[in-house]
Amino acid sequence: MTQPRFLLVTFPAQGHINPALQFAKRLTTIGAEVTFVTCLSAHRRMANGCTTAKGSITFAPFSDGYDEGFKSGDDFQQYMFEMRRRGSQAVSDLVVSATNEGRPYACLVYTLLLPWVGITADELHLPSVLLWIQPATVLDIYYYHFHGYGNLIRNSSSQETSNSITIPGLSLKLTIQDLPSFMDEKTYSFTISIFQELFESLEKKTNPKVLVNTFDELEVEALKAINNLSLIGIGPLIPSAFLDDKDSSDTSFGGDLFQGSQDYIEWLNTKPKGSVVYVSFGSLSVLSKQQMEEMAKGLLGSGRPFLWVIREKQNAGDEEEKERDKLSCLEELEKLGKIHFGVGCFVTHCGWNSTLESLASGVPMVAFPQWTDQGTNAKMIEDLWRTGVRVKANEEGIVEGEEIKRCLELVLGEEERGKEMRRNAEKWKDFAREAAKEGGSSDKNLKAFVVEV
Repeated sequence: MTQPRFLLVTFPAQGHINPALQFAKRLTTIGAEVTFVTCLSAHRRMANGCTTAKGSITFAPFSDGYDEGFKSGDDFQQYMFEMRRRGSQAVSDLVVSATNEGRPYACLVYTLLLPWVGITADELHLPSVLLWIQPATVLDIYYYHFHGYGNLIRNSSSQETSNSITIPGLSLKLTIQDLPSFMDEKTYSFTISIFQELFESLEKKTNPKVLVNTFDELEVEALKAINNLSLIGIGPLIPSAFLDDKDSSDTSFGGDLFQGSQDYIEWLNTKPKGSVVYVSFGSLSVLSKQQMEEMAKGLLGSGRPFLWVIREKQNAGDEEEKERDKLSCLEELEKLGKIHFGVGCFVTHCGWNSTLESLASGVPMVAFPQWTDQGTNAKMIEDLWRTGVRVKANEEGIVEGEEIKRCLELVLGEEERGKEMRRNAEKWKDFAREAAKEGGSSDKNLKAFVVEV
């Protein structure tokens, strides 16, 4: 039997590359071949050894005209225009070449912010499907924003934060702080137009399907909330070694765009199980100096060992600037923890990849959302899955050290609410692993999709 071939195109950001690579790996385990396509800038920075052919995955990067990556000060609209113009041609060339070689692609899969990929596939008469790398709940919010609920959402955004709205099919009541930040059309008018084009292109298809990085048990309502779209849970898309162990060597996403330290493992091994607070804000968010100081105060106030991942600023300035950025209590911090799982709690920005990793690992969270889908994810962490608590910022938008300390003590302490969070975290870990294993809901959903292709 001929192996089905998939062309997988992803936006060149860490949060897109990670789940897309895991999706490619899953496809190959069930007999498919995958060509992984992203921009040359991301391809060059991906982890060593990842960007050469691995089994049934090959890599085909293209130049978007920004081969050193998107820089601060670059025009985002021009950047997206060039990616679309050059990317459409690159995808067309790959599809035509494969057909001429007698090994055509069976399906084209693409991630967010790339509606032109689906349009290009239609022009080439090639079946395509969107790989939605955020929760199904966020997809529902965007969908209904463009289907009769835009004014309601806009009005909610301009009123008091306590006013709530309900999205069809969802029982969660959402306030402005729970909505994706891209709903703010004054700030993100260009980005929201990309999402609108994405949904408009889906509606032109017959019985459109969307593959979603979630699993049936996690978002029962959200996966069924839209009658005109078939949402298929095929997640969580995280390394196999931490989920179903089908491949014990699959211990990392393998697409890291940022180089990190490895010296923390030995330190972690000296700490009691479940005692360490892990703090990370992902690959894009950078906290202000004031917020960093408050985070430090909260960690010191908790008295618990911690692992804090701090991403170096791009284009870091001279030594004088670095000295100004240095935390005032750095020496005290280094005595208590390490700045860079024993992990008992995850202080997270609530990016969807981080949220799924935490759920699949059974680790409760202190939710510290920054932008995009993270406010919605924080809402579900606290109120739907009940595996964590969301921090509250002051009037200046800063989360103070005492608030961070309060949340850490709540999650890790002996009060009943903290114990319930830890029990729920273990419960969702079991559900995630059940979904991913042979015969689980996500396993069956993905195999059915490939058979249909």
